[in-house]
Amino acid sequence: MNDNDLKSTSRTNWEKVDSLTDEEIDVSEVPPLDEGFFARARWRFPVGYATVAVPVDPDTLSWFKGQGETAVEQMTTALRIYADAQKIRKSLRKKTA
Repeated sequence: MNDNDLKSTSRTNWEKVDSLTDEEIDVSEVPPLDEGFFARARWRFPVGYATVAVPVDPDTLSWFKGQGETAVEQMTTALRIYADAQKIRKSLRKKTA
């Protein structure tokens, strides 16, 4: 990733997305959420913190702050989800190698 990747802007029409009603959103490719999904689901809350200074681009920081008072917790949770996904991805790669 280079600096240009971080500065690129989305071409998504977010005003259109925000204006969609539930009925207008196409969920035909989303599998149904059965009991198995909920049995495997788990809350993701940080159990402790290490305070670090991390540079965050202004747009990302602004978006998280726009989510309300829980911006820091949401950023921490997003990082945890990403780290967990990378661990799973690495594990799956080892199994197929």
